[in-house]
Amino acid sequence: MTANQYRAVDVTEDDLPLHCPTPEMTTWDSHPRVFLPIEESEDGEFSCPYCGILYRLKQRQPRAS
Repeated sequence: MTANQYRAVDVTEDDLPLHCPTPEMTTWDSHPRVFLPIEESEDGEFSCPYCGILYRLKQRQPRAS
């Protein structure tokens, strides 16, 4: 899969610190790795300045007790 295959990617706190391309993407020739400060955004979304993929930070679901 390539980075430009996606338009939006949901991520969790486990994916922080977030960078694009992500480890799942085979993008050795796509663009340099750039860290994205998604945890600092007000709406929990951040777009990669190189490829435009929109990352959305999903809230962790509470565990049932």
